[in-house]
Amino acid sequence: MDADQSPVTPYVYLHNTGLVYDDKPLRVVSSCQLGIYTFPFDVQNCTLTFGSYLHFDADIRMVLGSSAEDAVEESQSVLQTNGEWELVDIKATESILELTDGAYHEAKYFIVLKRRSTLYVVNLLVPSCFLVTVDLFSFLLPTQCVDRSAFKMTLILGYTVFLLIMNDLLPVTGNTTPLINVFFSISLALMVCSLLETVFITKIQCSSTQQPAVPHWLRIVVLQYLAHLVCLPPKQRSNRVTVNIGQANLNINGAILAVPSNNGQPQIHIVPADQYTVKPPKDPRLEELRKLSQDLHSIRLQMDEHFKGTHNSQEWHMVGIVIDRLLFGLYILFITSSFVTIVCLWFLKA
Repeated sequence: MDADQSPVTPYVYLHNTGLVYDDKPLRVVSSCQLGIYTFPFDVQNCTLTFGSYLHFDADIRMVLGSSAEDAVEESQSVLQTNGEWELVDIKATESILELTDGAYHEAKYFIVLKRRSTLYVVNLLVPSCFLVTVDLFSFLLPTQCVDRSAFKMTLILGYTVFLLIMNDLLPVTGNTTPLINVFFSISLALMVCSLLETVFITKIQCSSTQQPAVPHWLRIVVLQYLAHLVCLPPKQRSNRVTVNIGQANLNINGAILAVPSNNGQPQIHIVPADQYTVKPPKDPRLEELRKLSQDLHSIRLQMDEHFKGTHNSQEWHMVGIVIDRLLFGLYILFITSSFVTIVCLWFLKA
């Protein structure tokens, strides 16, 4: 109790029945042990006990002057400010404290307080969910793009600064760790795992040309089973055959000719040398044009090979896409399960 600052009232009301009524206001400062596990949706139950520490129950009995409903109405009417807490209910009861020397009569009031959670939801939970959602949609960026990892790193830095700024709003008292701290830790851990996954996929995509051939077991597991699991069937190899008809196709045994079939696929035929004679060109300009055409065709094939990549690089590229799609699905599943679990714990413990 603080120092008595109320006006002096030297009078009491004494009734012929022995009832003594003292209408003197007192200011009492009491402490309440908070349970902050479900912060900011926590509900606190504080107890105020009134009794005599000098006289036993045979001398003084503590009785309730009014009912609990009247106490709630009067308390809500005298509240002048709407702070962080909201008065929900007040319960009152009389009890006896049994000791070895005697018993003390007490009057207990149970005050139920509820925290106003709108401020914390708007300033803490909603921005955190927005940042996690943006990190989730960052998976839509191309896997071979280096800006994807830079974007995720920027999100992690922004989320860390956000937690440092909003650290003053988090509770620092209590014996248990608030569930909202676990929520923030899981969100930050998911962002870090997403960044590591992006670094791994980028490594596969950017260094696929220097990598050896995809191992057989990896090709079977990833390109056949996991690709169908994530609804991403592997690309079929092209059946197109390019055949050059010229002097490079001729040898001492015969000539190689490409003849189109009925189904559109070229068929290779080897004609014996005695049945195939090459007549030398009569015009040297025609021979020069033929050589120029062959050179241009070789250049075009090399450019196509350069842009399409080798078969090994294409397989490594497909492996990276399948793993990225699989981790993206696991990321969504883990985020959904974590958020649903935390929300259920919040409302069940509230």
